[in-house]
Amino acid sequence: MIVNVLAETTGEEIEHIVGIKESELRAHAKGNASRTSIGIVGGERAAQPCTLVSRECKAERTVVEVGDVRIGAEEIVVIAGPCSVESRAQLLTTAHAVKRAGATMLRGGAYKPRTSPYDFQGLGLEALRLLAEAHAETGLPVVTEVLDTEDVDTVAEYADMLQVGARNMQNFALLRRLARTPRPVLLKRGPSATIKEWLLAAEYLLAGGNAQVVLCERGIKSFETEMRNTLDLAAVARVRELSHLPVIVDPSHATGRRSLVPAAAKAALGVGADGLIIEVHPDPDNALSDGPQSLDLAGFARMMQSLHEPLRRIARAADAPARIEDLACLTEYGSMCDLP
Repeated sequence: MIVNVLAETTGEEIEHIVGIKESELRAHAKGNASRTSIGIVGGERAAQPCTLVSRECKAERTVVEVGDVRIGAEEIVVIAGPCSVESRAQLLTTAHAVKRAGATMLRGGAYKPRTSPYDFQGLGLEALRLLAEAHAETGLPVVTEVLDTEDVDTVAEYADMLQVGARNMQNFALLRRLARTPRPVLLKRGPSATIKEWLLAAEYLLAGGNAQVVLCERGIKSFETEMRNTLDLAAVARVRELSHLPVIVDPSHATGRRSLVPAAAKAALGVGADGLIIEVHPDPDNALSDGPQSLDLAGFARMMQSLHEPLRRIARAADAPARIEDLACLTEYGSMCDLP
């Protein structure tokens, strides 16, 4: 339930409302100089799900800060790196290359959830230490996945942002634990999750006290077999309507084919995504995981060159009235993609 209070309401009166304990309700106040909204959650008769993540609770968009990177602000954020940390040389080579190409954050898997128990499961603590070394050398903030509640403190010691992978989107024990962790969270959409389920997973984090949440669309399961998943671009636009949280796109997992990653990345920015997360490897054909969808270093550099200022203006214009310069930008974007 949303309670909108009058501008002249005193701080003492707002505190009284927030102090409600009846029926196990909890209240969270958000506002600015002109308006205060109080989201009331909990209880069997809660009138509206997704309260804290909704635009009704917070009209202005959230900006999540990861080190000196601001996700959800005006600039497009590009997170890049290998699916799995395999060695010191592999990681540092990739980290320096993606930074030169324009990436603003580094990704890399330390603990890997794999479909087969016989596949490479990650280097664990050794990988976390290598990620910390790569951060020290490049200055790129690090995001890596955490799989288990027991690993949260260890991963948080080495990483700047903690990722909840698609398989764990509804691991509610993990979400509750991360809600109490002073680290931003990257929450990937489950392969069969609806938008409502995705936002309710984010609600666990906000309701537990962690408002630094970034949503990530990475493709959903469908009948299509040509791609690894089906990239749901409409969901990106819809989530931006429903929620104030930043949303980024993972075109690597969404397509499963490196040849499709650049086009899918451009499309994601075109519908208003706040950023991208891209898998990059120095030698994708010999990668220990996700090689077919990983760009090599040169391929990533070429993709980054194509994401220049006109495309950034298209993404920023998604929340603003159309302008003449934006229309000219659309023409230029069409020529970039070889459209008629």
